Amino acid sequence: MFEEAKKRNPDLKIPGPTAPVAELTEADLALVKQGVGDKSSRPAQAAGTTEAGEEAPTGEQPGSVVTYFEAKGFGFLRPDDGGRDIFFHVSRLVEGLATDLKPGTRVLYELGMDRTGKMAASSVRIAPVVPAK
Repeated sequence: MFEEAKKRNPDLKIPGPTAPVAELTEADLALVKQGVGDKSSRPAQAAGTTEAGEEAPTGEQPGSVVTYFEAKGFGFLRPDDGGRDIFFHVSRLVEGLATDLKPGTRVLYELGMDRTGKMAASSVRIAPVVPAK
C-alpha cells in the first residue's frame, strides 16, 4: 500500500516505528480514572488551587437539591458554602433513591467533570438525617 502511494507521490514521508510509551504513574492513573486529559503541557499550579486561582474543593461537600428533572434524569445542587450551582446526573447517585431528589433535599457530593469537561457532581448521596436534640 505504501509502495503505491510512494509511486504516486515521491515526496511522501512514510512514518517510522513509534517510540515506546513511558510508564504511567499513580497520579496519571488517578487522572485517567477521573476522565481528565493529559496535563503535562499545562503550566504548573500551586497545589489546591484551580486555574482561576480559587481554592479547589476536595472530598465530600454538603449541599441541597435546587431542581431535579425526573423525566430527564438530571438536576442542580446548591453548595452550602455558596458559589455556582452544580450540575448532577441521576447516574451519579450512589446512595439514596432518585425519588428523594426533591428541591431542598440535603445531599453530600464530590466534584468532578461531566463528559464535556464542565464541573459536575461526580458522586451524590442523600445526606443522613440528623435527629433534633
